Amino acid sequence: MTEIHLTQLIEPWLQQSITATWLTSSVANVIGITGICLLYLVIRRLVLPSLQNAITRFSPSRITPLSSQLNKLSGRLSALLCCVLFLGFYQRVFVAPDWLFSVAKVAGQILLVIFSGLMLSAFANLGHGIYLQLKFAKDVPIQGLVQVAKLITFIVCAILVISILINKSPTYILSGFGAIAAVTLLVFKDTILGLVASIQIAANRLVSIGDWIQVDAFGADGEVLDLGLNTVRVRNWDNTITTIPTYLLITDSFKNWRAMQQSAGRRIKRPIYVDMNSLQTWPVDKAIQVAESIGFELEIDQPLSNVSVYRLFAEHYLRNHPKINQDCVLMVRSLAPSEKGLGLEVYCFSRNTQWVPYEQLQAEVIEYLIASLEEFDLKPFQAVTGHLKLN
Repeated sequence: MTEIHLTQLIEPWLQQSITATWLTSSVANVIGITGICLLYLVIRRLVLPSLQNAITRFSPSRITPLSSQLNKLSGRLSALLCCVLFLGFYQRVFVAPDWLFSVAKVAGQILLVIFSGLMLSAFANLGHGIYLQLKFAKDVPIQGLVQVAKLITFIVCAILVISILINKSPTYILSGFGAIAAVTLLVFKDTILGLVASIQIAANRLVSIGDWIQVDAFGADGEVLDLGLNTVRVRNWDNTITTIPTYLLITDSFKNWRAMQQSAGRRIKRPIYVDMNSLQTWPVDKAIQVAESIGFELEIDQPLSNVSVYRLFAEHYLRNHPKINQDCVLMVRSLAPSEKGLGLEVYCFSRNTQWVPYEQLQAEVIEYLIASLEEFDLKPFQAVTGHLKLN
């Protein structure tokens, strides 16, 4: 089948013109450029948005969050189709010297490779967005793997662009990579380490977006915002952002508070130091009388120290506190005597694991128990300050 050039269709309309040849070429070029622009606008503004709206109607809750990724994909797909159309028909539409055709062909091929890589990147982002809507996506982040796929795509595109520019096969370029392998490994050291770390983090579920982690080496203590290929971003509790290399989460130690947040309670472990000079032995009747005056029953048949009665009172208080988890370990124990006095450690778990309610409950419990020491003739131990009142 004989190929027909666009100028052959235009010449009969312009054959009476003095400059028919020049005018025919100009009209053909204008029609070609206008046609490509109109094709881009029709696909970008009409066809693909109509398809997106039709898909959105089936599942608005799932498709609407992906609108930004779909918009990028539609723009890159439109440009890709225009590049394909140009390379397929430029010789039958445009009129230009051979050298300009050669330049246009190379430029079209380069743009085709670039937009192909950008479209694959948009597909990767779209797939990641769909994955994030799954229930287990938060526990198994794949952002690092997505970034690796995009990095490989861009490397392949770069090799193809270079091969087009120098008019050599891509294998010719790849054959020279062995000589610069050491430099490549040095340049992409963090990326390679980050890739290995991302796979281990995803496989072992070490860190998820939204986890509360603590990395003392970097001063990070807060919520994970982003798990990237090279870095992990943490929003600290003072609203500052700490950036940590991803591979350091594998090579160094860090603390993840996820298990505590998902557990039945958060531990309260605070000591109250009692002045040992205030300890005394109480007979049975006095211990029972003091207990009744405070509002709890005490069943004993032998003398106790006032600190023992206080411990029983503290446990009674904790077991009747509505915000203390009664299904977890609960006790008030004596620590070894020290220069600070006799330590009584409160050990229990709060029902609410959120930071602010937990701190409020802990303060409420400790402050009440310290204020109750006087009821048992006990005195809290406090180091002597710089203010002394002399008689």
